[in-house]
Amino acid sequence: MLVLLPPSEGKASSGRGAPLKLESLSLPGLTDARAAVLGELVELCGGDEGKARDVLGLSEGLRGEVAKNAELRTAGARPAGEIYTGVLYDALDLASLDAAAKRRAGRSLLVFSGLWGAVGVNDRIPSYRCSMGVKLPGLGALGAHWRAAMADVLPEAAGGGLVLDLRSSAYAAAWKPKGDIAGRTASVRVLHAPTRKVVSHFNKATKGRIVRSLLSAGVAPKGPAELVEALRDLGYEVEATQPAKAGVAWSLDVLVEEIH
Repeated sequence: MLVLLPPSEGKASSGRGAPLKLESLSLPGLTDARAAVLGELVELCGGDEGKARDVLGLSEGLRGEVAKNAELRTAGARPAGEIYTGVLYDALDLASLDAAAKRRAGRSLLVFSGLWGAVGVNDRIPSYRCSMGVKLPGLGALGAHWRAAMADVLPEAAGGGLVLDLRSSAYAAAWKPKGDIAGRTASVRVLHAPTRKVVSHFNKATKGRIVRSLLSAGVAPKGPAELVEALRDLGYEVEATQPAKAGVAWSLDVLVEEIH
C-alpha cells in the first residue's frame, strides 16, 4: 500500500541535525528535479526579500520564511515526519506509533511537496516554505515541473498494490495515477453525515486518523474494495463509488457524525 499525503503549511523548526543530502532522499529519480527547485528557491530568497515574498505568496508577517529558505543548503535536517505539523499530522501522531507501525509508515507514506516533489516520512529535510502553487521565475509553475519529473518515478513507487490518495487538489495535480494504477487508487473525502458537506479542518484530522488506524492495525488492503472493508472493520462509515470504466480511481466518502 502506498499512501499519498499533502504536506502541512506549518512546519517544525529544522533543529541542529546534519544538513540536507539530496541524494539520500527516497525516490532518487527525482534528485535532479529537486536540485533545480532547491537551487532556484535558495537564489530567489537570498536576493530581494520583497520579490521573494511576492513569488511565494507570503505576508509581511512571514518575512522570516524567506531568510529560512535562503539557508536551506546548510540548515539542520530532521525526518519529514517530524517537520510536517498541522491537523492531519497531529491526528496521525507518528511519534506515538509502536515500532511495527512506524516501520509500516516508513515503507508506505509519501508526502507531496512543492520543493521536494514527494518524500518519505523518514527522509531528512530542513524546514522550508514553498507550496505547490508557486511559480518560480526560472522553472515556472511547480505543478507542471513535478508532473514531468514524476511521470516515471511514481508508477514505479506505486508498484502493483493499492494507492490511497489523501492529497489536496493542488498536490494531486502533480501526479495523477493512470491506467492500471488508477484502477488500484482510492481517493478519500470526509463528509459531515447529517449535511453531506465537506468539512475542511476535520477532513484533515479524519484522514490522519484513518492512516493511523491502518498503520496500527497492520492491515494491507490489496485494492480499493479491500480498503473499504478494512475501514469498515476499523469502525469507519464508508460509502464507495466504484468506477464505471477501467483506468479511473475509486471515490470513497468517509462519513462523520460529530465534527471534532
